[in-house]
Parts: sequence; C-alpha cells; structure tokens
Amino acid sequence: MFETDETGEITVRDPISVPDAEGRPRRATRRFPLFTRDTARPEGGGRAAPGDAPAPARQWPALAVLALVGLGLLLTALDLFRLGTLLIGVALLGGAALRWLVPDVGLLAVRSRFTDIVTCGTLGTAIVLLALMAQPKPLLEIPFLKDTLHFTVSG
Repeated sequence: MFETDETGEITVRDPISVPDAEGRPRRATRRFPLFTRDTARPEGGGRAAPGDAPAPARQWPALAVLALVGLGLLLTALDLFRLGTLLIGVALLGGAALRWLVPDVGLLAVRSRFTDIVTCGTLGTAIVLLALMAQPKPLLEIPFLKDTLHFTVSG
C-alpha cells in the first residue's frame, strides 16, 4: 500500500489512495464501512467568527435567526398574529440568504448548502404568504385559491 523510505517520505505503491485523518495514504474503496467513526461537517459549518471569539459571537447567524423567530413567536402570543408570523417567515428567508451569502454560518449549516437554502426559502415563503392571506382582512388575495376552496367545500 505505502512505504516509508529512510528520509521519512511516504511513497504510495497503490495508484488509488487517499489520505486518512493523519495524512497517511490509504487505499480508497467504494465500499461503505461497517461502522461509522465520524461524520463530516456540512460545508459552511465552520465558525462564523474566529476561534478566540466568545461562543455566541461564533454562532451569530443562527442566533440572529433564532432571535427573530423568538420575537415573532412572542408577538404572536401577544395577539399580533399577522406581524408575528410575518417576522417568523422573514427570519427563515433571512436564514436562507445568510446560508447563501456567508461562507461559514456555524450551526445554521445543517445539511448541504443547496438543501438548507431550498428548505429555509420554501418554508419562509410559505409562512409569509400564509400570513399575508390570513383572515380577517387579508393583505394578499389569490383568486384561484378561493375558487379551489369553493370547489372542494361545495363539491
């Protein structure tokens, strides 16, 4: 597989090899291991601030989204339903934008960048649209939805 010469240089005998955690070449295989020893961090899952910064500063993107969602839930509990749910949707859209624009977002990176953006963007858009269409006095009316509702209820 690999040999070490007298100078300490590693020579790879096998043309198909990859470095392991310590940097030594290892034969690559297409087989999955029987036991998982570690998990890969999602791309962008690094610290959003330097390592010597306090813990909250390193996770500012996730904390910003959580703070806005918390404020939206508080406003909803205080009977400001439309404003609270709009804020929750905007927070999710902001999380999607942060995931797209900021290279290291810390705990905001859960899956791949594409999946995180699509998930947060879709949920944020749906929540904003539902908040705008909520009764009474909806701020947004989509005519085909009203027709669909009448068709399903009366049919």
